[in-house]
Amino acid sequence: MAQEIEAKILNIEIAALEGKLTEIGAKKIGEKLFRITVFDYPGFPLDQKSSWLRLRDEGDKVTMAFKQRLGIKNKEAGDNDAGMEEFEIEVNSFEQTKEILFHLGLIEKFSQEKKRISWEKGEIKFDLDTYPKIPSFLEIEGPTWEQVDAAILELGFTLNDKKICSATQIYTMNGLRDKDYIKMTFQEFVKRP
Repeated sequence: MAQEIEAKILNIEIAALEGKLTEIGAKKIGEKLFRITVFDYPGFPLDQKSSWLRLRDEGDKVTMAFKQRLGIKNKEAGDNDAGMEEFEIEVNSFEQTKEILFHLGLIEKFSQEKKRISWEKGEIKFDLDTYPKIPSFLEIEGPTWEQVDAAILELGFTLNDKKICSATQIYTMNGLRDKDYIKMTFQEFVKRP
């Protein structure tokens, strides 16, 4: 199992947080617009197991990942999960990989975009994520939970601010179910027919 050690801080103000990151000595790595497609089988059996297959075009590389929520306390939103299992590989073509997945019987569950501003300090990654129609949030990822917790405190947040959840759960917390949409981009938000 490859457990992702990552926590989120919700409802951030990007400019203020970038100031805090500079103060603690973090370095800005860059900004990207991600193009994401999430796949499942007809009837959404992966979704029923709180898992999904994600294909992501990051501009300079394309990745495919299987993700599954662990230790789920609340199927939709609210309580923190125990974590996330993730297996990720790099692929060389977004469009060709989509075609392979379609030929394997998967369907496009939805497509979306997100804007990410990335920072680093030592082994800790700080990603300021903005998705369409929900407030921006911070992802803090590191090699141990202790290091992630220390980074949260260093930025002036409390451990009560820490969320262990998926973007789907954050959409739900904001009154939107991503399952109800086929496209969620900054230009279009299209409901499932």
